[in-house]
Formats: sequence, structure tokens, C-alpha cells
Amino acid sequence: MRGFELRRFRPMSLDPDLPWDQVTLSVVVPCYNEVDTVEMLLRKVREVPLRLEVIVVDDGSTDGTRDLLERLKAEGLVDRLVFHERNGGKGAALRTGFAKATGDVVVVQDADLEYDPAELPFLMEPILSGKADAVFGSRFLGGPHRVHLYWHSVGNHLLTVLSNMFTDLNLTDMETCYKMVRRDLLQSLQLSADRFGIEPELTARLAQAEARIYELPISYHGRSYAEGKKIGWRDGVSALWSIVKYNVLYSRPHTWAPSHVPTWKHTERLAPDDQATGTDEGKPRA
Repeated sequence: MRGFELRRFRPMSLDPDLPWDQVTLSVVVPCYNEVDTVEMLLRKVREVPLRLEVIVVDDGSTDGTRDLLERLKAEGLVDRLVFHERNGGKGAALRTGFAKATGDVVVVQDADLEYDPAELPFLMEPILSGKADAVFGSRFLGGPHRVHLYWHSVGNHLLTVLSNMFTDLNLTDMETCYKMVRRDLLQSLQLSADRFGIEPELTARLAQAEARIYELPISYHGRSYAEGKKIGWRDGVSALWSIVKYNVLYSRPHTWAPSHVPTWKHTERLAPDDQATGTDEGKPRA
């Protein structure tokens, strides 16, 4: 079992004076019937030169993904592996993963290879530098992307505009998978969405908590429906309702006040060799 992975991170393009080696990034991977892509995705995640906690929540897969994930956990690619007996939706899987996270910062990573884990350090820099509490990776800020599914992109833009009208944010990609949030902030939010409504709900909760949100360009290799893309027009309609529901009808969280001392500056860390082995329930090394 690999547990938390610690590697030196000193890229020339990022600030080398930030505490890269002190911070643990919890990567939450919701997974449903992704037997063709999840192994490659997890290997790419493990190549990221950061201290990692990899949490995979299998949301009732029936295509062999479960057996594969058990093998990958035994190999050390997964620190925490959680199985949902029934498919509850992306939001349900993420809420489970968020509750299990113990890192300083948490990020969502889909299992379908549409998003490149190599960009995670760039998303984390504004948080480490003290400029942001949350960072969204935008597919529409000029990063390289696969060209297809025009109406899907139109739907994303419309949902983002509507969300912005309620949250008073100026995001370009509310529906992005890449949402990276300080764990202490994330776990203070009351999230309830089970399906793809988790995207507008998380955005609304962060805005209501008055979190400092940054947005950075990312690359994007979108899948076609023939390649396994799961979100459809019904999810778009549901997202419209979710935007209204979580911005207007539900109670608002209290304004979040971050600690003056970030968790990674006062939390004692053990060296990887000193950490205890995780269990089959998914407990990582402490």
C-alpha cells in the first residue's frame, strides 16, 4: 500500500517557495462503469508530483470496474476505496469522497480521461499562495481542447450564465469537473445533491460562504456518447432546477472565515515510511 505519496515539486513555471511538500492533496474520483479508463487515469494521477491521497468511490458499477479497482488498490494506486451498493449518482459519490478526505486541499477528478491530472499543481498554486480558497479549472479560457459537441458547450455556457446571475460570480465554466477546494472549507458546506446537480450546488455554496474563487484555463479532451459520456439533456434540465433550488430555496451557509494559519502549516506530518498501512475499508496512512 502506497498511502500518501510525497515527491519534490519544483517546476520552473510555478513558485518554488510555496510549501508544496507540506500539503496533501486529496483526489476524489467518482467512478461508475469506467473499466476502460479508470486504470490509466489512476496511473496518471500517481504521476502528479505532489503529496497525494487518492480516494475512489465506485458508485455501483456493473461492468467489472469493482474487481479492477480492488486490484489497483492492492497495487497501491488507491489509498481509500469505497463501494456504493447501488448507483446513487455523481453527487452521492462525491459527498462520500469528500467526507473521507483528510488532505489539506480536495479536488474532483473524473475517471474518464477528459481532464489531465498533470494540471493539478497549477490549480493548487493560488490556494497555496493564499490568494484563493477554491479554484475552478475552466475549459473555456483558451486551453487546448477537443473540438466537438457544439450544443453541449452551448448548454454549459447557458447554465454558467444562469448560475452567475444568482451567485454574482463571473465564472466561465460552472459545470467543470475540476473544482479544487480547501478541505476545511469544503467539509463545512452542507451538500445534498445526488446527481450532476452537485456542480451548481457546490458553486452556490462556495459563493454563499463568500469563498475566494479563482478560475484558471485547463485542457479538455471531451468524450462522445459513443465513447461513454453519461451526462445528457435531462441532466441539463435538472441542473437548471438545481441552480434555482440551491441559490434561492435552500438555507444559506454562514460566511466562511479561514484560519489565519493554514492547516498545512500547523499539522504535523509523518514521513511516508512512518505511516501505517491502510485497510480494505479505504483508510489511508495516517
